[in-house]
Amino acid sequence: MKAMVLAAGLGTRLRPLTDDRPKALVEVCGRTLLEIMLERLRGFGIQQVVINVHHFADKMAEYLRAHHDFGMEIEISSEDVLLDTGGGLKKVAYFLRDGRDDAFLLHNVDVISDIDLEKMVHFHHQRRALATLAVQERKTSRYLFFDEELRLCGRRFERENKTEMVRSCPTPQALAFCGIHVISSRFLDMMSEEGAFSIINSYLRLAGQSEPIFAFRADEYYWRDLGRPENVQQAAEDMAQRKILL
Repeated sequence: MKAMVLAAGLGTRLRPLTDDRPKALVEVCGRTLLEIMLERLRGFGIQQVVINVHHFADKMAEYLRAHHDFGMEIEISSEDVLLDTGGGLKKVAYFLRDGRDDAFLLHNVDVISDIDLEKMVHFHHQRRALATLAVQERKTSRYLFFDEELRLCGRRFERENKTEMVRSCPTPQALAFCGIHVISSRFLDMMSEEGAFSIINSYLRLAGQSEPIFAFRADEYYWRDLGRPENVQQAAEDMAQRKILL
């Protein structure tokens, strides 16, 4: 199985920590977010990874060389213009399509969790899903809606008070996305969007066409967004207190 790590963002919410480095090289307990992410993927059995870069891209390349790619086969996808999650993925489709496994993993570099990836991949294959999204029941500014079978049917932007439904769903469940996806390789040829675009837009369009896009409930697992300095500090405290073991 292959993986893509989304690491190209500017990390503006993490300033001043990202004033002189990309967000992937921000440290938690003496380890960079990228190191934590790659070691987690390697522990899951993944050896081939593509990482998109933009902000301080040269430092990312130097860091990986200095650490001998952490013993993995790593390819860098440099984005001169940020392509967002969907555009970034579409650019490296050649890398992810060329694999033995039907599915690949897509993971934000700035989230930390102990979500059971093996269970998530098994769930994905069991449901014959096009894509499977790790979600939790928690507060967020952007919700995804799923029906009683955990199939995607819409989304809501809380701040804008805007709801978008793409399928009939009498009793939608509003859940928060965790930035972790398992995606079938056939999805790569179904992204008709161009340029910079969110992968969620593709998911919603395809869900509206009755494609099987599912939620994997990850409520029982530790998860934290590391997009702000205070969140990084909290994650460090949680790791020191062994609330999460990575």
